[in-house]
Amino acid sequence: MLYHKIVAIITGSLLIAMGVNCFLMPFKVLDGGIIGIALIINYLFEFKVGLVVILCSIPIFTLAWIYYRELVYNSLHGMLLSSYLIDILEPFHYYFLYYVNLTPVSSSVIGGLIIGAGIGIMLRYDTSTGGTDLLAQFLSKYVTFNVGIIIFILDAVIISLGGLLISAETLVLSVITITVGGVTTTLCTLKSAGRTH
Repeated sequence: MLYHKIVAIITGSLLIAMGVNCFLMPFKVLDGGIIGIALIINYLFEFKVGLVVILCSIPIFTLAWIYYRELVYNSLHGMLLSSYLIDILEPFHYYFLYYVNLTPVSSSVIGGLIIGAGIGIMLRYDTSTGGTDLLAQFLSKYVTFNVGIIIFILDAVIISLGGLLISAETLVLSVITITVGGVTTTLCTLKSAGRTH
């Protein structure tokens, strides 16, 4: 089981980093959650996405530490690895764009699919990237909604803010991304919804 969790963390983190760098950042598209907040800050002030993810995750990890420490243990590695990979892979998205020509809409769809799969794979093995994924995992223990649905609701709030601060096109493309990502995450976690934790 530990081996499966390690593989899920590595695979999920890599998918998230690829989705963010290759499909979202080139068109100023947002994901939801803490990554979405970090992308807004990156687009406005050019701060490193992974570093901002770590800083913004501290309050949520603190809350989880107080109320449900197991979630902290299960999410800390995923948050650190995915943040590290996002920043390490950032320079490569220019090379990706050179060889792959995508429209903003198709890039948003593919980005949402890849990121949603990465998050879903991690959630299936009771781990996550922390942030609002951690918050959603925490909330899912007290409400009847699937984790993917909770993430979708939180994402909607964040991309609405991003749309106001960046552009209407960013809002529309981000809606596409979180819709595809939310559906993908939900499909990846459906079978694990009835598991005991």
